[in-house]
Amino acid sequence: MSDEIIVKDCNGARLTDGDSVTVIKDLKVKGTSETLKRGTLVKGIRLTDDPALIECNTKQVKGLVLRTEFLKKA
Repeated sequence: MSDEIIVKDCNGARLTDGDSVTVIKDLKVKGTSETLKRGTLVKGIRLTDDPALIECNTKQVKGLVLRTEFLKKA
């Protein structure tokens, strides 16, 4: 039995470190006036201990944590 955390996107596709994902819904970024628009490509994601969250950087915001329910694998 493995303790590996399986992280999946909104369509059920498995995500791994370094994958690229696309935002499927406009998301307001807390603490900033930025909004991530639908279709924004996010490259080089990092998995966290929580299977519902990933860490990433975008052009506008560094050190962003996103919920996997709003992402699909690119």
